Amino acid sequence: MAAELKEAYPDVDIKMVPSSGGVFEVTADGRLVFSKKALKRHAEPGEIVRLLA
Repeated sequence: MAAELKEAYPDVDIKMVPSSGGVFEVTADGRLVFSKKALKRHAEPGEIVRLLA
């Protein structure tokens, strides 16, 4: 996931923030882009990059 984002956005500072309880959320500019907790599934390959485009 991180490598996919860094490849798509090489000039952006991407941080992975550890959490607990299986929570995986992606935010951009304060906006929730993807939530594993809400959707009850993992992101598919390329899904996060598509959502950010």
